[in-house]
Amino acid sequence: MTRIVLATRNAGKIAELERILGGIDVAGLAEFPDAPEVPETELTFEGNALLKARAIAAHTGLPAVADDSGLCVDALNGMPGVLSARWSGRFGDATGDKDAANLRLVLDQLGDVADGLRGAAFVCAAALVVPAHGDRGAVEHTVEGRMRGTIVRAPRGTGGFGYDPVFLPDGETRTTAEMAPEEKDAISHRGKAFRALAGLLPDALAAAGHP
Repeated sequence: MTRIVLATRNAGKIAELERILGGIDVAGLAEFPDAPEVPETELTFEGNALLKARAIAAHTGLPAVADDSGLCVDALNGMPGVLSARWSGRFGDATGDKDAANLRLVLDQLGDVADGLRGAAFVCAAALVVPAHGDRGAVEHTVEGRMRGTIVRAPRGTGGFGYDPVFLPDGETRTTAEMAPEEKDAISHRGKAFRALAGLLPDALAAAGHP
């Protein structure tokens, strides 16, 4: 089967996607050290995912999968959204632990918000770009996955990454950082998106003329 490139250098995300896309031959960007850094300049998760997938497919000549995901908090009018990884700005850069700085800022912003109003969703848009092969044209697909939940008042758990320690999925008593990786994958926004994308992969490869 044609190799698929995952357009990320995030080690936690690579491990998660390899589990979700089990059985598919995948490579991370660590195997392509000269691959471009693609700025996330779009205003939607879908737009950013497509930017990255298109750039990596063009650079490697291989089918590329990319995602953009983040936390959308109801009381913050859907923010941090596409800014989730950069929410704490230069302050987060200066701390040396941007994930922790982003998480702390969200908790501080929700400090006075009542428990019943702390709803949120993790959202993931995943994009697949299969470059043209032979006389066939390129093929692109995007899908979206969502996981609803609430933001707890203090971090719990050591698993996952990003905002996982403060996100309590609907129907759960544990944050996503307290869940086993396989349990999280089964309900997560990224798991939903990438399982849907994996289902589209064989037809997309065939349509673009890849073996």
